[in-house]
Amino acid sequence: MSASETERLVKSKQRVADHGEVFTPSWMVEDMLDLVQEESERIDSRVLEPACGSGNFLVPVLTRKLLTVAAKHGKSDFEKRHDALFALMCTYGIELLPDNAAECRTNLAALFNAFLGIDQDDDWARAARAVLEVNIVQGDALTMTTPSGGPITFAEWGYLGKGKFQRRDFRYDELTQRSAWEAEGSLFADLGADLFAPQTTYPTMTVADLAGQVNAA
Repeated sequence: MSASETERLVKSKQRVADHGEVFTPSWMVEDMLDLVQEESERIDSRVLEPACGSGNFLVPVLTRKLLTVAAKHGKSDFEKRHDALFALMCTYGIELLPDNAAECRTNLAALFNAFLGIDQDDDWARAARAVLEVNIVQGDALTMTTPSGGPITFAEWGYLGKGKFQRRDFRYDELTQRSAWEAEGSLFADLGADLFAPQTTYPTMTVADLAGQVNAA
């Protein structure tokens, strides 16, 4: 491994010592994503990286999703833009260090903007930033808590068609228990919908609505 590659994988020896921070090389990321190629390329597959760093996994995942969008909607700009935003909505990360979380949001936003050919002041770019603020969470994936000690919450986004999106928020710790609760033979298998109700359900939103959330911030 060259010195330059080592530099890309480690920001500082102190951060390695304090937080175990070492980034995954790009060739390994691509090899791992190839093992789940169909899921990594599907627009609506929900991908969570629980130690996302600056986006070493999530940027390639979004790249693959956007390539699928381009192949599917080469001639429909309306659907291309909405599916591109939905692809971003299905991309999630948790990161312990605040500078990494911010850098991850920036990297994903830059990829999204480049794909649509827009600048950061465009409504679509602001909508993307609104999504990334809730999808890339600063917190501890092991304790499932934010720096303030509250539970990590994720937004489940749905594209309803005709430019309308739906958001429902769920607690991460409850989502991680869902498969066990709903397993065949479980006493609570038929109660999944009731046990895992969303914390919050929002009115349907358009891109303009999402962009307005950034303006108001």
